[in-house]
Amino acid sequence: MKKYVLLLFFSLAFFPFCASAQEKVVLVIESYHDEYPWDISYKEGLNEVMGSACRFVYFQMDTKRLPESEHEKMAEKAWKKYKEIKPDMVILGDDNALRYLAPKFGESDTPVVYLGINSNPKKYDASEKKNITGVLERPLLNQSIYSVHKILDPKPEKILLFDSGETSQSAVAESFKGRTTLPVSNMTVQLKLIAKFEEWKQTVLNAKTEGFGAIFVGLYHTVTDKEGAHVSDRTLLKWTVENTPVPPFGFWDFSVGADKTIGGFVLFGKAQGEAAGKIALKIFSGKSPQEIRPVIADMGKFLFSKSQLKKWGLTLPDDIASKADYVE
Repeated sequence: MKKYVLLLFFSLAFFPFCASAQEKVVLVIESYHDEYPWDISYKEGLNEVMGSACRFVYFQMDTKRLPESEHEKMAEKAWKKYKEIKPDMVILGDDNALRYLAPKFGESDTPVVYLGINSNPKKYDASEKKNITGVLERPLLNQSIYSVHKILDPKPEKILLFDSGETSQSAVAESFKGRTTLPVSNMTVQLKLIAKFEEWKQTVLNAKTEGFGAIFVGLYHTVTDKEGAHVSDRTLLKWTVENTPVPPFGFWDFSVGADKTIGGFVLFGKAQGEAAGKIALKIFSGKSPQEIRPVIADMGKFLFSKSQLKKWGLTLPDDIASKADYVE
């Protein structure tokens, strides 16, 4: 009997919470879409932490591809989905989901965990809600740009950082504070927010003649072509790395690869999902969201593309190479 009790104790201690007798239903409302690498990455983190016995239901707001005029309508559809399935918890992925839905969920009793939030949750009426907490995303601008200064020779005097969309502005607001330039390690970083593909192309092609020694490609973009159709992140990134006259670097793991950027000190979407999943388990275990302060997920690491390093003839300094991970 004693042996049986001990076995039961250890089974309960180490078995994932969500695999309990009563399955938990979790509604994940994504700001973007299924195929977007960021969403794929953070959902992987959620699944690994929360356990396969949790039943996840997903809703994509698709705000990267849909025009802004459609965003509120998609939020209403997400709210309708929530009312239909009555989940035990809601997870809101990225700023647009929190922006449009925090006021509604703040009036409910359902616990809500957000992730990938670049702006201050207070801006979205979420910071004072008793049932809402989560994970902040803070792109590693200074660390990433400083690492490029160490890698490139000759040292660049100017670096171009470009992207587009409201989320981009939130992401860089903390570092740039309303300015378009930022001094980092004896360099000038210039920010350009570009919404049209033709302008994006010209910006890339002119980078070297305008004195830039490297570019950083953000991936919050909602770039459109001449007809107003959304240009996929894959198309935009591929064109950029094939045509840039200066080395391209990135801020996120999914932007690094053979036909992507060289890499750098990057963030991982999976870490956002893992951090949100850990908060969710605390809530399912009985802790109130009000007791859990928002957190910043793991602060990134070096990741580089071997083929892109070779293409640009770059050799990493020992102190970076020894810490780095690599992809083809």
